[in-house]
Parts: sequence; C-alpha cells; structure tokens
Amino acid sequence: MAGSPSFRPVDRVGRVERTLGGRRLAAMLPDPGTTRPVYRHLAQAISALILDGRIALHVRLPAERDLAVALEISRPTVTAAYDLLRESGYAHSRQGAGTWTALPEGARPSGVARALAPPDAAIDLARAAPGLPEQVLAEALDRAGPRLTEHAHTPGYHPYGLPELRAAVAERFTRRGLATVPDQVLVTSGAQHALTLVLGLLCEPGDRVMVESPSYPNALEAMRRARLRPVSVPVTDSGWDVEIIESTLRQAVPKLAFLIPDFHNPAGLLMPVEERVRVLRAARRAGTWLVIDETLADLALDVPAPPPFASHATPGGIGQVITIGSMSKSYWGGLRIGWLRAPARLVTELAGQRIANDLGGSVLDQLLALALLARSAELLPLRLERLREQRAALSEALSAHLPQWTWRQPPGGLSLWVDLGEPIASAFAERALDYGVRIEGGGHFAADPGVFEQRLRIPYTTSAGTLREAVQRMLAALADGLPLRSATRRPHWIA
Repeated sequence: MAGSPSFRPVDRVGRVERTLGGRRLAAMLPDPGTTRPVYRHLAQAISALILDGRIALHVRLPAERDLAVALEISRPTVTAAYDLLRESGYAHSRQGAGTWTALPEGARPSGVARALAPPDAAIDLARAAPGLPEQVLAEALDRAGPRLTEHAHTPGYHPYGLPELRAAVAERFTRRGLATVPDQVLVTSGAQHALTLVLGLLCEPGDRVMVESPSYPNALEAMRRARLRPVSVPVTDSGWDVEIIESTLRQAVPKLAFLIPDFHNPAGLLMPVEERVRVLRAARRAGTWLVIDETLADLALDVPAPPPFASHATPGGIGQVITIGSMSKSYWGGLRIGWLRAPARLVTELAGQRIANDLGGSVLDQLLALALLARSAELLPLRLERLREQRAALSEALSAHLPQWTWRQPPGGLSLWVDLGEPIASAFAERALDYGVRIEGGGHFAADPGVFEQRLRIPYTTSAGTLREAVQRMLAALADGLPLRSATRRPHWIA
C-alpha cells in the first residue's frame, strides 16, 4: 500500500529498519488550522504520535521534500520541524540515511509540550518565586557550615524539625503578635508539604473542604488527589464576600477551609481584620478547621505586615486554626523549608504522619534557613524594595504597551492579577510560549472549571529589564493577527 511503512533488513543492533511514507504521516497528523508557527506545531504533533506509540521508535521519517509535498507546505518548514525534533531528542539523523524517530532520555508522555517549548531563552512567568542573591546564600553557607559539623555525630533525623529552627519560627510568630512555643511548630519541606500532611490527617476521601476561587493551584491539586470535595467561595477584585463564606460554613459544614488572606495568590488582596474575625467565628460555629496559608505574609509592599490570622481568635477558638508558612517566597524556594503552627497535640500527630513519608528534612537546609531568618531585619527590606521596583516596571510596561489590559495594584505579594477583557487567557498563554514567555492563564487558579479565562497572573519576581522584555514579547504574541484558539495545556505545577 502506498505510503505505509516499508520493512528493510535488520540493522547491526538487531532492529528491523522501517520507513514511514510522506502521505501516511500526513494522514496521521492533525489539521494545523491557523496555528503558528507551523514548524513548531508539526514537531509537537509528530512527537505526540511517537509518545502515543502510533509511530514506533527507530522508524525513518519521510524525506523532507516528500513530507512537504504531502502536507502542501514549504520544505524549509519541514526542515525546521525536524531540527526541533532532533534538538528535543525525538529524532536523530544518520549521515546519508535520513531522520529516525527516538525518545529523549527520561521522556514521559506528559512532557511533550514542555520538551518542545522554547528552551532556557524563554522568560518564565509561570512561577511566582524570586531567586536569592548569590552573596546572601554564600554568607548563609559560611554561617551554617560550622554548625553543620556539630550535627555530624548525630543520626540527623528530626521529624519535628531542628529544635533551634522550631524555636526561631515560634519566636517569629510571637514577635508578630501570636504567642507561640516550639512545641506548637512543625518544620516541613515547604508549605505544600505542610498542607498535604494536614489533609492526610484531618480529612478522608469525600470530605468537603472550603476553598477560595481563584486559589493556589498546587493546593487545589493536593485536595483533588486526596479525593476531597472542594466547595468554592469567590475572591473578586473587591475582596472576599464574607456573607458567602459564613453561609458556606453554615450549610456545607466543611471539614476544613483553606484560605490565603495575606496578599492572596493570585489576586494579591489583604483580608481586613473585621472580616478575619467573622470568618473565625463562623468556622468555630461550624466546627471547621481553618488552614491559613501565610507564605506571602512578609511581602507587604504598601501596608504594614499583617499579624497572624490566628491572633484574632477568641480564647478557646484558637485550636481550630492551623497556620502554614514557608521560606520560598520571602527568601528562596530552593531551600524547601516550611512550617506549620498548630496545637501541640496536633503537631505530635502530624509528625507521626510525616514519618510515614520521610524521616525529616535536610539538616543543612534547616541551618541555612536559620541563618537567613536571623538576618530577616536586614534582608527583608531589601527584598521588598526590589519587589516594589519590579512591580513598578511591570505596571509601567503593561500600561504603555497593553493599555487594554486592566488590574488593581496589590498592596503586597508577588504578582498582578490581570484582566484581559476577553476570554482568551489559555490560548494566549499557548501562543506566548512560541514568543519566549512561559505563563499560565487564569483557569489554572480556578477551583471550578471554565472560569477566569479572561485573567492572567503575571509575577514581578524577575528583573525590571526582563519584565519589560516579557511585555514586549506578549505584545508581539497578541499582535500576531491570527485568532486565538482554545487550548487545554495543563502545567505540571505552578509556584
């Protein structure tokens, strides 16, 4: 049959060599429609066929001329697609023998979009996480090194966390207005780890949990994987609707509620004190545990840093609040150091839960965290000043080049929650990737599917110059002149 794979002799390593005809491959490929650039679409489609098993490994692809004729496109377009396949590991060439299908090392079916995305030249705006100045890390290492040797003679397992770090975190809560002792602190491998421990201990599959919409995608995913039933409450540009929160707590009686009241991710809002008190009272009446994510609480850019949410609880109601925090946003995510504050009895139970997964965090990372926290009065103001400068640069660039987009300047946090004016966010994010900007549409932050398609979260966690370049690239993507098509790309994770 014309165009079907033809069989050739066995090669030197025992594989039967096969060739895929141009017409056959063309029939297997989806219609590119108006997708641009065509060469990237073609490379992604071929790699997807390889990963799906519809094109076997070690099969020779059609000659560039043959495939160009079959697809009715230019030969240079096919050449560019083959080049991209080779660069990403989905093909290799033999001198004088053509181009052959392959798999990159460690390739997984879900990795095709990322493997074929623009490489390190892409500006990553999908992760709202700042880096740490090299000198600051070097100085922290200098301080942590001698202390690490003091631990060398011990087993090194600390399921509750290093005692000195637990004490430092407890002192931090006390200084912010919530009296805390080390027994109320559990050091974790980031705030996400803290949340998964809490979900595993307090919830069972099928339990209701109240969540904001939008919210932090990784928290929502953790709840889905725990087979919990999210009940969403809206967070709008005006803030939280506390009446809806109160009625949801009263009617749904969720086992747990997850809130980000301090410079909300992604909306950047700060919940007023009077609303916090009402939420605490409603949760206490419902018997619902409140899990409060304070990961961004230090990043107060235009207002004083808020006191802990739990500090507003009345005596006897404090036991219903679990506070989680992290070094990731204020210092550096590479440390993977977080914590939770809860009643001491619950901390003991959570430490037991933790042992089933790991026996404790890295001693070195905890010592580095301790060294950084000791310098917080010096380091945080510098961090905040840099974020203010980057926020201003991003806002100015958006106002100058994309004035049709709107947003409210957040009083703190790491990102703008931008309204595009039309439901094109997912499709725009897909196109922006081809222009060297990695960003996620608002739908990824939704607790309910199909909403926030008019929104983008744009972090200001990189340099002012890089942010200006990112806006220029997004402008170019928007000015492409082609209609934006719906997209279903789903990230592995968003910070």
